[in-house]
Amino acid sequence: MASGEPKAKKIKLEEKKLSPNTLFGMGNPLLDISAVVDKDFLDKYGLKPNDQILAEDKHKEMFEEIVKKFKVEYHAGGSTQNSVKVAQWLIQEPHKVATFFGCIGKDKFGEILKKKAEEAHVDAHYYEQDEEPTGTCAACITGDNRSLVANLAAANCYKKDKHLDLEENWKLVEKAKVYYIAGFFLTVSVESILKVAKHAAENNKIFSLNLSAPFICQFFKENLMKVMPYVDILFGNETEAAMFAREQGFETEDIEEIVRKAQNLPKVNKKRQRIVVFTQGKDGTVMTTGDEHVETFPVVKIDQSEIVDTNGAGDAFVGGFLSQLVQDRPLEQCIRAGHYAANVIIRRVGCTFPEKPDFH
Repeated sequence: MASGEPKAKKIKLEEKKLSPNTLFGMGNPLLDISAVVDKDFLDKYGLKPNDQILAEDKHKEMFEEIVKKFKVEYHAGGSTQNSVKVAQWLIQEPHKVATFFGCIGKDKFGEILKKKAEEAHVDAHYYEQDEEPTGTCAACITGDNRSLVANLAAANCYKKDKHLDLEENWKLVEKAKVYYIAGFFLTVSVESILKVAKHAAENNKIFSLNLSAPFICQFFKENLMKVMPYVDILFGNETEAAMFAREQGFETEDIEEIVRKAQNLPKVNKKRQRIVVFTQGKDGTVMTTGDEHVETFPVVKIDQSEIVDTNGAGDAFVGGFLSQLVQDRPLEQCIRAGHYAANVIIRRVGCTFPEKPDFH
């Protein structure tokens, strides 16, 4: 038996050990308040069953009403933070492979977010300020639809000069090899995104962005297109892809055609060809795998009765994808891990997961 031992050890050594802070995420840290609501509640606040919007004045009372009227659950959320948490969960060891930056308030919800990030073994460095309270996101669930209303509050107060530019923080950015920012952050600090994106391009690292919501493609198009030339991997779902195509004048509703056109948009770092990944719920994920070549990857089948809450499925997909990407695994495996993570998340309330993954 002894003669077999050195061989096993040798194979182990060749597996690249991940180091902390390899994956960097920056975005809006929000405390999710989720509840199963009724149609009357959606109608009262003018909400669509499956949508993502920013809270307006008319939604102010909604946050109080949802807590009073329905059984709510609190989860640490915010799109980018969810994704890096899921990535860290799939990686397991070492801890703190994922770094996260965002702005919170000095309040109870901020403390909850800090505790949750720690429990998830994510290296969160929040910019803490006391002018605005920690941001919240109401997830109003009806059937297997969810309507998200984000009250950014503190998340909207992220300042490049007060946080990102600080030497100890920028050092963490430099340590990373893969960067991920959800499109939602385009409404907060496009200059912070550009600083990170330019660093990635100059050092031939991977910068990824998510379209995140139709309203981002529509109303924040200018900011989106400032960042697009730096995007190595573009994520989105079918509704975001359709709105993006419409706003960009692609003149097609064919998802494969949209993927090709998005891939061919101008790009700064010519060493990497842009990869575009669009999920379509239960209909398989579409990805460019090279020049003009688009492939569809079927998702794991799940019985309708097992779906508890689709909130966070998109974030989980990205987290799964990134967990393999930082380990230099093939793109097909990145997609498989994304599908696996989304499949786990939709069986549970909020973007939560069991202690250990079961992904091979």
